[in-house]
Amino acid sequence: MVTWRAGDGPPIRFAEARGARIAYQDFGLEDPVVVAVPPLAQNLELAFEAPIKRLMFERFGGFCRWIQFDKRGTGSSDRRVRVPGLDERVDDLRAVMDAAGVDRAHLFGQSEGGPMAILFAVTYPDRVESLTLFGTGPRCMRRFTDDDLPAVKEVLDRMSDDWGTAASQILAAFAPTVADEPELQAWWPRYERNSADRDSIRELLDINLDIDVTEVLDQVAVPTLVLHRTDDPIVPIELGREAADGIPGARLVELPGIDHFGFAGDMDAWVDEMERFITGAVAPRPVRPARGTPRIETLGRFAVVRDGEEVPVSDWGSRLARTLCKRLAAARGRPVTREELIDLLWPDETDLSRLGARLSVQLSAVRRVLGGGVVADRTTVALDLGEVATDLEDVHAAADAGDDRGVVDAYGGEFLPEDRYDGWTAGARDEARARFGGAARRLAAIAIDEADWHEAASLARRLIESDPFGDDGHRLLVIALDGAGADGDARRAHERWAEAAAELGHAVAPLADVLAADRSA
Repeated sequence: MVTWRAGDGPPIRFAEARGARIAYQDFGLEDPVVVAVPPLAQNLELAFEAPIKRLMFERFGGFCRWIQFDKRGTGSSDRRVRVPGLDERVDDLRAVMDAAGVDRAHLFGQSEGGPMAILFAVTYPDRVESLTLFGTGPRCMRRFTDDDLPAVKEVLDRMSDDWGTAASQILAAFAPTVADEPELQAWWPRYERNSADRDSIRELLDINLDIDVTEVLDQVAVPTLVLHRTDDPIVPIELGREAADGIPGARLVELPGIDHFGFAGDMDAWVDEMERFITGAVAPRPVRPARGTPRIETLGRFAVVRDGEEVPVSDWGSRLARTLCKRLAAARGRPVTREELIDLLWPDETDLSRLGARLSVQLSAVRRVLGGGVVADRTTVALDLGEVATDLEDVHAAADAGDDRGVVDAYGGEFLPEDRYDGWTAGARDEARARFGGAARRLAAIAIDEADWHEAASLARRLIESDPFGDDGHRLLVIALDGAGADGDARRAHERWAEAAAELGHAVAPLADVLAADRSA
């Protein structure tokens, strides 16, 4: 299962489109490929700060290769351009697919992205495997009469004026079931401000008044699934039914719910339908920790995160409680004897009579921070992985599933770097590093075969960071930089490789020989 830390997410890449750079993300499995067409305005990079959104992205990445982008004029795409009309958006989608090296994909269109996905499927049918529409239709608004327009314009004026402020009603209107959650409420105005400015939102809303692809519905010639919540407050169910009636062979699934945003409400219900439609089945997946379940981060640093917020050091009570939690995380749910824990926490104590009670005090502190999550008997203590998530387990779960991309995404760095000289950390550190190294090498080799030099170099640098004296990372970096035409950088990378090897007392092949061997392979 693909997972990310709070605030982290897949890297932002850019597709060169006519007159603008389009920001996109590409994560998940290798196949099948799904390209998501953006709704009104979003910011992919910032979206990963919200736990409720991250859960949805993790679900997508668990059954497909998921590619999503910010439309021009919004989010992380170029903002100093006018927001695009529908025809221009279709060409931007093609540019993203080209940049990602995707010839054909399953399209997913939600909300305002629905009409654009429909039009793309009609315009470029040879590039579309299937079409999934969620909370959308051939248009995103009811048809209004001239008498209706003044009142409609007044509503749109208010929406754009309040956009990005505490007065914004977008969250309350589009996701009523989660709109009262304090953390999401506080975060949402900043998300809006980073998704689009007021003038861009107003222009997008005006454009939406005129978007209508009803005339081309009967020209859609790919398998189509229409998903719609029956009490969607923004795009009424009638528009979903209209899309399903107009597209030949389309299947309509009506789902209960009062949220327009897909991340709110019963997200798994509609994603299950989409996964089954695209892959033929809903794959078993790890039980998702309940909201409020803590997550222990050990790769690159140590922290416990609850509901997207890191537990402050002051909440632990003592350094001993943090050390105890780290040791249990390293054991990966396996029991650790009380004797070993006592020796770890109080190595110099000679009076052992009271140490059992002192260990119980520290276990109480760990339980308080984790909200439970510890299983103990008279002789052993273990972390309950059914109640606590860890990034270390994410690496191993992805590796066991053969998901190289999931391993690389989950590996945040060296296991407990601040405790690298403690012997009990060595096993967990070496296992995680080895699983990351194997996955990163395989992905880098694929990237080189596909001439994706940026991706290959990025993976190679992470390999070097993980193992500065390993030959594979240095060799892959030299090859990637040479392939990208960065001759000087390739030469300097080879020199650094030679310096690292010299510290170990051996030499590396000359640069020309390294490149020649790769070209002949």
